[in-house]
Amino acid sequence: MKKIIVIGCPGSGKSTFSRKLGEKLNIPVYHLDMLFWNRDKTTVDDETFMKRLNEVLSKDQWIIDGHYMKTLEHRIKSCDTIFYLDMPVDLCLENVTNRIGRVRPDMPWVEKKDQEYYDFIEYIKNFKETKIPYTLELLNKYQDKNMIRFTSFDEINTYLK
Repeated sequence: MKKIIVIGCPGSGKSTFSRKLGEKLNIPVYHLDMLFWNRDKTTVDDETFMKRLNEVLSKDQWIIDGHYMKTLEHRIKSCDTIFYLDMPVDLCLENVTNRIGRVRPDMPWVEKKDQEYYDFIEYIKNFKETKIPYTLELLNKYQDKNMIRFTSFDEINTYLK
């Protein structure tokens, strides 16, 4: 386990799990949000994002957290292990709401309750219907990868111990 991706709905705990796993395994953690977003909530262009991502993928060891559908298959092809945090939507919504106003190492700005927040809440509510079918299709396609699915924080904490 040297090239790991951590996927799941926003608010499922991907970044926190990635940091804890990175500490345990002594593997650097990269957050897709930090590769894609600027401090002013604008995004880098696709070429810049792919260049940044490919620089990470070329390394010997990494943990990459983030779902990002447009690069998911590319990351799956490059990894040896996939952690899928399949948490209930209500828990994801609660976690996103609880992190409002907090400085986070995985996000280049501090989130606040603005229109983008409410749009993000709708995205999360629809995540399982809009993103998971294709995600499961990819996971089925790449069954040679070590895949670990968590459905609760208790499972995550037990695994990390």
